[in-house]
Amino acid sequence: MQDQQSQTDLAEVLEVASEAGHILLENGAEISRVEDIMSRIATHFGVDSSNFFVLSNGIFTTGSVDKVRQGGGQAQTYANVEFIPIRGIQLSKVVAVNRLSYDICYGMCTLDQARERLRLIRAEAPKPAWEQILGSAFGAAGFAAVFGGGWMDCAAAFVVGALLYVYILFFSSRYLSKIVGGISNALLATLLCVAFYRIGFGDSLSNMIIGSVMPLIPGVPFVNGVRDLANSDYIAGLTRLTDAMLGFFCIALGVAFSFLLDGWIFGGMIPLSGMTVNPETSGLLVQTVAAFIGTLAFADLFGVPRAQYFTAGFIGAIGWCIYLVLIRFASASPTIAIILSSVLICVMSRISAIQQKCPAQVFLLCGIFPLVPGAGIFWCSYYLVSAQLPMALDSGFGAVKAAVAIVLGIILAMELPQRIFSGRRPRPERSVH
Repeated sequence: MQDQQSQTDLAEVLEVASEAGHILLENGAEISRVEDIMSRIATHFGVDSSNFFVLSNGIFTTGSVDKVRQGGGQAQTYANVEFIPIRGIQLSKVVAVNRLSYDICYGMCTLDQARERLRLIRAEAPKPAWEQILGSAFGAAGFAAVFGGGWMDCAAAFVVGALLYVYILFFSSRYLSKIVGGISNALLATLLCVAFYRIGFGDSLSNMIIGSVMPLIPGVPFVNGVRDLANSDYIAGLTRLTDAMLGFFCIALGVAFSFLLDGWIFGGMIPLSGMTVNPETSGLLVQTVAAFIGTLAFADLFGVPRAQYFTAGFIGAIGWCIYLVLIRFASASPTIAIILSSVLICVMSRISAIQQKCPAQVFLLCGIFPLVPGAGIFWCSYYLVSAQLPMALDSGFGAVKAAVAIVLGIILAMELPQRIFSGRRPRPERSVH
């Protein structure tokens, strides 16, 4: 190993580590994972890796080698700064880089082989457009049922979810800024739901809209921001949470503008009397299946490897089932039910990460979605534009409480020692699971 260390080019090692970090960060990995994997790669090739500094959209890399050649003019220090814009989420690349880092540690991959594998991972194409469109359609329909919609509402949400992602893939993501695109996405989804409702296709406009805008919910920056805060990465955590709040705000604006536009055209807003639950889909079994379908659809939208689809859907379904059981049969408050369900989802994600040898983030990001307060965002927007300020404040406060409950649940579960899940003593560096 010492001979390998003495012959390793410092710049090449840290370039490979930086490339791995770049792929991870731009595809939705949390900060602690990026730092751990970069450190693991550099350390294996004999490079001091104590000076990686990772932000939500940038990597600062410096390093020095323990043993270098006595001659030949090799550099003994290295520094590099990369700006990494937040674009999309493709968790299959996070899984691939995570596995590559372990192959390197086990001596199964040379530096040149690692560089080539990283090139192939970066060039990996996203899921086909038709698959993403279907994922959005099934996700919208599934969550329309989860939040109380009937079968016709689910059918309408299915069509709207498909049309919405066609718009996102071929126009919004290509030609509009993030803020304008976010508002226009929610505007389109809401207007389509209103159009279906006005022609009699669907019974509950609110549940149709809530299901249809769920593919727009910024769950990845929200969950990653929470995990970054739990790992004491405060700058990155606050940055990502701010990005998530901006996404929620864009959705609210799009929904509000839709109702204002519809009211202006038809001479008055459609009156809504509050959240309704259709008995067609209110049964525990139907709710659990709907949560499974919705969560599995988001696994597709987030680029999760297909081998992990079922586990992600199963975790989301169990988490939602436990939430309903606590609400309906244990008389628990929504806040307590969300905290306990979030803890369960996080624990199941960590166990599944050990069993399937991939990051827990793959399962947590998808499984937590049924608990995200999408309904609260909709009702707050509706009550604001309909001048019902007390109801708007109540709905907004309820959404904030649900978000805080999810934060507390994730933090509590992440504080559990890794050896409980892996059955072995923790390593000196932070675990990647």
